[in-house]
Amino acid sequence: MGSTFDMVDLIRAKRDGRRLGDAEIDWLIRAYTDGAVGDDQMAALAMAIVFRGLDAGELSTWTAAMIDTGERMDFSALRRPVVDKHSTGGVGDMITLPLAPIVAACGAAVPQLSGRGLGHTGGTLDKLEAIPGWRADLAPAEMLHLLDEVGAVICSPGPGLAPADRKLYALRDVTGTVESIPLIASSIMSKKIAEGTPALVLDVKTGSGAFMRERERAVELARTMVGLGRSAGVATVAYVSAMEAPLGRAAGNAIEVEQAVEVLNGRGPADVVELTLTLAREMLHLAGIEADPAEALRSGRALEVWRAMIRGQGGDPDAPLPRARHQQVIAAPRSGVLTRLDAYAVGVAAWRLGAGRARQGDPVQAAAGVRWHAGAGEEVAAGQPLFTLLTDTPERFARAEQALAGGWEIGEDAGPPQPLVLERID
Repeated sequence: MGSTFDMVDLIRAKRDGRRLGDAEIDWLIRAYTDGAVGDDQMAALAMAIVFRGLDAGELSTWTAAMIDTGERMDFSALRRPVVDKHSTGGVGDMITLPLAPIVAACGAAVPQLSGRGLGHTGGTLDKLEAIPGWRADLAPAEMLHLLDEVGAVICSPGPGLAPADRKLYALRDVTGTVESIPLIASSIMSKKIAEGTPALVLDVKTGSGAFMRERERAVELARTMVGLGRSAGVATVAYVSAMEAPLGRAAGNAIEVEQAVEVLNGRGPADVVELTLTLAREMLHLAGIEADPAEALRSGRALEVWRAMIRGQGGDPDAPLPRARHQQVIAAPRSGVLTRLDAYAVGVAAWRLGAGRARQGDPVQAAAGVRWHAGAGEEVAAGQPLFTLLTDTPERFARAEQALAGGWEIGEDAGPPQPLVLERID
């Protein structure tokens, strides 16, 4: 392992504001991954980092050390240029589902390693598992074959990718140290850099339904991740996008897949289409491909890639999606304009209906979720449906309604529309 250090000395050093050296960071990440440093000491160091931070040099070394605890993927044998996308997550954020096939239809390879949902934000793998037969776990050879033949894969990362992050992520979740920007950035970027993609587009959400509620902190996180990517030789661009209101018109698993297919058929909510095409253009630019992603949608080529991708992972793109056994409608109490629709309230309602999980490993209902029938700024008429709540377990309706209460308002004037894409950072 090389040099050995005293973990208590490193905790004190960071507590007192001293910079950690490269050898110290390399040692502690490896020692923690191997079990030589316990969760109690790593928790103390993580809390010191919450208060003291990591400078750019420390963070770069920390991220590289996390990558070095595992394997690196290699896409150099592919015949297509490789580009990836990562979102920090939000409510109704099913952008990956139409985005990967659109970019693949334009000639790129998109190896989208995705995760599962926790709390009020949905997980891409949970959504796709609503499709009968679809599987998230692919062997490396399967993944490479699909990327070469189809151009897009959405699957779970293997256990060998940055194992230090998996261990540290679980620790941060139970020790109140999740919110540290250096620790968030290194968690995301260690996996993305280990993934081996030469180009990466980041979608950093901000607003009530986002992990980073304050725009300033979202911008700081975006800048930090772009810096980490570029210092590791990955062409990285970040967008900061709004998550004050939920994206699209659905939050759930099967119903978000349904919405993704609508987009791929040339329809779908305007905000979803706008953000998908914005990210697609950036991905194609970084991959060095001159193509119009909107044309890939219009022509139906993106839909064909979607169908081939689903089939390639064992799914049936023609199979009916699960339908909830029970539904409940919340109607508009009066006419006017929907002046506010809160993403967090909608996300919690979908979670309480069974679409999400409170702890890793909990089951989710494929058909549960919330549909909203008007977006912020749109007119509504008294008595028209505002929300449709969906679940297989109707005893959940009451708590979902409680989550939505206060999460929307009807008034006379919505004011000027707010932009969806707030900032581009490179």
